[in-house]
Amino acid sequence: MSTQLPIFLSLVITARNQEDQIQPLLAEVSRMLSELVSDHEIVFVDNASDDDSLLRLKVLTGIDGLPNLQVYALTKEVDADTAAWVGLENALGDFVAVIDPLTDDIGFLPEMLDKAVSGADVVFASNEQRAPQSFAYQFAYAVFNRLYKWFNGIHLATEAPQYRVLSKRVVNFILQHPQPSMTYRHLPATGGFARVNLNYSAMPRIKHTKRLGESIDRGMRLLVSTTRAPMRLVTSLSLFGAVANLVYSIYVVAVGFLKTDVAPGWISLSLQQSGMFFLISLVLLVLGEYILNMVSLQNEGPLYHVGQEFTSARMTRREKLNIEVAMPHSQKSGAHPERVD
Repeated sequence: MSTQLPIFLSLVITARNQEDQIQPLLAEVSRMLSELVSDHEIVFVDNASDDDSLLRLKVLTGIDGLPNLQVYALTKEVDADTAAWVGLENALGDFVAVIDPLTDDIGFLPEMLDKAVSGADVVFASNEQRAPQSFAYQFAYAVFNRLYKWFNGIHLATEAPQYRVLSKRVVNFILQHPQPSMTYRHLPATGGFARVNLNYSAMPRIKHTKRLGESIDRGMRLLVSTTRAPMRLVTSLSLFGAVANLVYSIYVVAVGFLKTDVAPGWISLSLQQSGMFFLISLVLLVLGEYILNMVSLQNEGPLYHVGQEFTSARMTRREKLNIEVAMPHSQKSGAHPERVD
């Protein structure tokens, strides 16, 4: 089609226990992408579903299924960012879009691609309508985003939402980080790339209310693993405690020399306590700096493992390359046409 964007797009979809929605969702996505871009692939990450999702996906990757579909089935459930990274690091497209079908609107993707093709390396999209959330979740969510903005300078919910389109060079940049599945969430916004933030309004498909327990672990890991600020705060407080106790010890000694009506035992007890807390503060300071150094050097193992992987029997980009080219008349001399693969 003349209206197709001349790009190869990879669309990453993450889902868990969505067996009833998989077939209509992927059929809609496949039809939309075939009209939107000249070449595409759908990278579906199944987040350790315990229903019949894998059976549906195996059918969809068969001969009579959907073209350009790749499926990665995880052996254990992981957080949304890690699941998205599984698809991202296996995507081949010039641009990679990441979508959660329960909360994001696939219909907004054309506007995001327009910005990407126009020169933006990163395009974020925020849904103004939120999924149902418990009061505790809303409070903790607000506190987390304020802390993260204080430590990193960005508000994750509004400035780096999960619905995004990234150019291949952004993905390659994230791959250079020792923990890309964790830093993937914020690096596109903080890496200095040209980015655009868009807003849209669509009713999320998610049915259950988001609760605090589902996100505490991921939020804490994201907060402490993507910045040195929390541990730096610990070491700063330790240094302050050591200096404060040292000053207090000097004050106690000065009182002992300058005053004669000091209560018996006060000087020795005060020096003992201030000296003990001084040593404890120094120990915490050294341990904090040691932990900071170890964290910067360590390279943790993978947070996920792909248990199964299967791909569509039909890949349209391979079919496009399978073209017979006739040889020049002067070179025929009884030779057969050459097939280019």
